[in-house]
Amino acid sequence: MGVMGGTFDPIHLGHLRLAEEMAEALDLDQVRFIPAGQPPHRDMPHTSALHRLEMVRRAVAGNPRFTVDAREVEQPAPSYTVDTLTALRAELGPHQPLWLLLGADAFAGLPAWHRWQQLFALAHIAVTTRPGSNDHTAQPDTLAAELKQELSHRQVPAGSATGPAGAVVLQNMTALDISASRIRAILARQGSARYLLPDAVLDYIHQHQLYLHS
Repeated sequence: MGVMGGTFDPIHLGHLRLAEEMAEALDLDQVRFIPAGQPPHRDMPHTSALHRLEMVRRAVAGNPRFTVDAREVEQPAPSYTVDTLTALRAELGPHQPLWLLLGADAFAGLPAWHRWQQLFALAHIAVTTRPGSNDHTAQPDTLAAELKQELSHRQVPAGSATGPAGAVVLQNMTALDISASRIRAILARQGSARYLLPDAVLDYIHQHQLYLHS
C-alpha cells in the first residue's frame, strides 16, 4: 500500500500522475489518498476539508487502485503523518510493506515534521524526483544534516527495498508543471483550468463556486 497525503486544495492531474507512476514503479496494490484536515505544517487550506475530501473522491473514481481515506478530515485535532501511519500500521499488521509517497520538497522539510524520525519505523519512503530538476534530494548537501544522515544509510535502489519499512527510494517521475496555487489563481480570475485537473473536480468547483477569491 502507498499513502499519499496533502491538502489537495484542489487535487489536480499532477497528484494523480504521481500516484499512478509510483504505484507502477513500486508495484503497489493500492494508493490511499488521505486529505489533511488541519495541516499543522502549513497555512490553513483555502477551502473546507469536506470540499477537499469530495474533490479527491471524484478525482480517483474509476481507478480501482486508488482509494480515499477520510480519517484526517474527520478528526477534530491537527493531523500528523506519524499518527496516521501509526494507525495504518496497526490495521495492516507489522509485516505488510507500507510506502509514504512524498515530493522532493516535502522530503527536504521532514525535520520540521512532528516526530519525523519515527516515520522510518512505520513505512518506506518514496521520494519523487524530476529528471534535470533542482530537487533537493538530487543535491544531498542541501539537506539538513540529520536528514542527510538518514538518507545516506537508508537509500536503496528502486525495486530493492525489503521488509515492511525503513528504506528510502528516489524515483524519477514525469515533470508536470501543475500546482494547486496556480490553479487557484486561474480560477480566481475566472480563467480556464481545464486539462489541469479532472473534469469531475472542475465541475464540482464551479458548482460550489470555490476559489473565486484566492
